[in-house]
Amino acid sequence: MRAYLKRLPDFDDVEAEEKALNYAQGSKNLLQAFSFLVSWPALDRAASLVIQRATELDGDHYEILTPAADALSARHPLAATLVLRSMIDFSLTRAQSSRYKHAARHLLECSSLSSAIKDFGSFEAHDAYTARLRTEHGRKSSFWSFVS
Repeated sequence: MRAYLKRLPDFDDVEAEEKALNYAQGSKNLLQAFSFLVSWPALDRAASLVIQRATELDGDHYEILTPAADALSARHPLAATLVLRSMIDFSLTRAQSSRYKHAARHLLECSSLSSAIKDFGSFEAHDAYTARLRTEHGRKSSFWSFVS
C-alpha cells in the first residue's frame, strides 16, 4: 500500500490512505484489521477497534497480539490491557498450561498498565479482573505460581 500511495498525486495519497484505514477499521476480520492498523501504524484506530470489539479478540494469536499490546501500551493502556487479557483468558479457559508462564507475565503487565488507566469504562478494573480469575481459575496452581 505504501508503494501505491507514493505513486499518487499530492493530497490524493492522504485521501486514499484514509479510505484504506476506514476500510480496515470496518473489516469483519478483526485480527486482520487489527494487525494492519498496528503495523501501519495507526495506533489510535487500532486501540479504538480493540475497545469496540474486545469480546471478539481471539487470544490464541499471541504472535500478533503480544507485539500489538507492546505497541499500544504507552499511549493506549486500556487497549493493551484488553489484548493481554484476551491471551490470559484463552490460556486459562483452554487450560493451555504451556502458556501459563506467558499468561502470568501478561497479568503482571496488566497490573502495571492499570495505574495509567483513568477509566476502565464498561470493562472490569484490574483488581476485579484478577479476583474473577482467582475465582474461576484458582485451582490452576501452576499459573498462580508464576504470578506470585
